[in-house]
Amino acid sequence: MQSYSLRWISCTFILDMSSIQFFFPAPVSVLQQRKNLKLFLSAIAKKNKRPIDSLNIIFCSDAYLLEINRLYLQHDYYTDIITFDLSPSGNAPITAELYISVDTVKDNARDLGVPFYRELHRVVFHGLLHLLGYKDKNKKDQLLMREMEEKLLKQYFKL
Repeated sequence: MQSYSLRWISCTFILDMSSIQFFFPAPVSVLQQRKNLKLFLSAIAKKNKRPIDSLNIIFCSDAYLLEINRLYLQHDYYTDIITFDLSPSGNAPITAELYISVDTVKDNARDLGVPFYRELHRVVFHGLLHLLGYKDKNKKDQLLMREMEEKLLKQYFKL
């Protein structure tokens, strides 16, 4: 086990290596099947030859994520997710943190006309896909990313 301090919320969490942990500085009522989600994320990562060693998923507010975006990425805008890959190399097992703005996910769900739970899961899958090497900086990559997000949503919800 190792200790890791998240500066922004002034808490220290003990990480269980080879685990997926959820943290809720902002409340999320629709994430009921956490164990199933952990198993699914782990299976997808293993299938893609990048098993998860440690993955922290932090659900936070717009203000919190904006501050992270400014401080670490020098971006002065709101976003739904920031993914930090802390793995020693691109081939190593995943050690990472996903910071997800619950506020922005709710707004996006409303704007897209989709249920909040679905958009929240899409954003979690988006973060995992980044960790598996998918990009979204150009139109071609964005289309592939969206296609993979939809594929994972269908698999997860068995649609």
